[in-house]
Amino acid sequence: MEQAKAILKQYWGYDTFRPLQEEVIQTILQKKDCIALMPTGGGKSLCYQIPALLFDGLTIVVSPLVSLMQDQVQQLKEKNIAAEYIHSGMQYAEVTHLLEQALYGQIKLLYVSPERLQNKQFNDFLPRFNLKLIAVDEAHCISQWGHDFRPEYLRIADLRELFPEVPMIALTATATHAVLHDLAASLLLQNAFLFRQSFDRKNIFYSLQYSENKQQEIVQYFKSNKSCGIIYCRSRKKTEELALLLQQNGIEAGAYHAGMPKEKRKQAQDNWMTNIMPVIVATSAFGMGIDKPDVRIVIHADAPEHLEAYYQEVGRAGRDGAAARAITLFSQSDIKRLEESTALYFPPDQYLRLVYQSVCEYLQIPIGNQPDDYYDFDLPDFLQKFKLEAIPATRALRLLAQEELWSLSESLFRPATLQFVVGRQTLDDLNRQYPDIALVTTGLLRLFSGIFHYPAIIRIHTLARHLQISVTDTERALLKLHQMNVIEYKPAKEGPQLHFHHYRVDSQHLLIDHKRIAMLRESHLTRTNYMIAFLKNKDVCRNKILLNYFDETTVDNCTHCDVCRERSASHKSFTDIRQDTIDVLQQQGSLPLKELLQQLSGTDKNTIDIIRMMIDDGVLHLTPDARIALV
Repeated sequence: MEQAKAILKQYWGYDTFRPLQEEVIQTILQKKDCIALMPTGGGKSLCYQIPALLFDGLTIVVSPLVSLMQDQVQQLKEKNIAAEYIHSGMQYAEVTHLLEQALYGQIKLLYVSPERLQNKQFNDFLPRFNLKLIAVDEAHCISQWGHDFRPEYLRIADLRELFPEVPMIALTATATHAVLHDLAASLLLQNAFLFRQSFDRKNIFYSLQYSENKQQEIVQYFKSNKSCGIIYCRSRKKTEELALLLQQNGIEAGAYHAGMPKEKRKQAQDNWMTNIMPVIVATSAFGMGIDKPDVRIVIHADAPEHLEAYYQEVGRAGRDGAAARAITLFSQSDIKRLEESTALYFPPDQYLRLVYQSVCEYLQIPIGNQPDDYYDFDLPDFLQKFKLEAIPATRALRLLAQEELWSLSESLFRPATLQFVVGRQTLDDLNRQYPDIALVTTGLLRLFSGIFHYPAIIRIHTLARHLQISVTDTERALLKLHQMNVIEYKPAKEGPQLHFHHYRVDSQHLLIDHKRIAMLRESHLTRTNYMIAFLKNKDVCRNKILLNYFDETTVDNCTHCDVCRERSASHKSFTDIRQDTIDVLQQQGSLPLKELLQQLSGTDKNTIDIIRMMIDDGVLHLTPDARIALV
């Protein structure tokens, strides 16, 4: 383990490992399978990254999200570690180049999506790799009992059959006992060691509050607390509306969601990471793979769907071990949404067939069409054209994806590509006939070898600089060549895609596993009921409920969740409440009454009466803007 510690110091700058990291790494170095169940912020990625640097071959990391792979690879490259990732937005030649690098030992960690494991091009290289380790990130996705089942994960076991002696590590932040059992069986893990870190986050103060005016409460919180925070919303529109409201109230905040252009998303994330913009309003995917230690507050502006998502998202606060808050604001509409979600998320058979037929018509896929094609898929446009409601249609798309009919990606960037579609002799004749295009075609031939045989990835700005003409003139020339059928030019594009996996059939002949869907429906209903009970709970320590849900027991109350603090506040003496009020206001300056009561965890008449007495006694005073402050 001395070598592992040396690498930890050399690349990450740490002298010691976090809890369980050393044990997991040692197990992998002994070439044994293991499962690492470690909460968000527990340092899961180091558990396979350090062994990857110690092994003399390649480590394949299977990861579910392009953004997650991109963040991990960027962080590794900044440390001069040879890492790359492959995604479906890449062209054939680019993927081939990366796979050749992996084959010849020039890459230590190769990140791929589970879909890539079934790709023919990838599988042509796979048996020849000097593979030393397989890491499966977000491994709960393999379980149908989990909260984010992806059928593509079931194919990961094919790697075990091809490389039976190569150790495998499965990593996840949230998994119940049933999910752990399922993933061990599905991945064909051999006598796997389970390393389980406690789910007890002692530094996070859980608070769930009923509110019919969530936005104003969030504004008031950040006016009083200049904290770095994340606010989670369920819709893209709401993230932008809330971010704008915060900005209008003088709070540095920005929005982040998958529907934003790539550059805007990156700018928002960079601004938040560097605290230029300390508050970010985002949809649920934000934060995966991002290690920011100083997040002091995570607010859910909408109730999460289940406790797995809740725990994972609030776990992005307080990674430095200092005190942090997790506030969930919910209303009766949140409860109603959760109660109705099962029927909405699991539509009947005929509706599933309708959505399948609509997708095929939208993409113009004929019956009998070959599988394994990628299509641009604009969800809002699709819903509008076929007059489908967003939530049931989206859930139907996801259920059909779980039936392995297709895969959906929210946002992929595809760089511009071009390929000559005429022969060299024809091109020479055209250059003589049209001298104005000869500059461009000659430049392309000098820059890109093999451009007659397969598409080349081009970057317009680089090409324009090489040709010494403007970007506008370069794009105009390429479009002209395309219209002349000299080249096939595909401009850069960013947007969602649908990967069609199977032979297209008539919707009435589509085979759907209704038994499996019924089990998923029952599992969803159970998890939803847990979430509703968690929201309504006023008697049991929040931390106890969470630990019990993840099969961890404790007899102690946390003493600092909203339930525990409310219980302790009701037993406080006059002297205690008076001193607590002074302590809070010394730290916070001045607060509105509602915020002060929340800080004191006291909403009863006794606490309010004591605050009024302190004002009468001249200890406190009411400011012109209705805030309470020390005299």
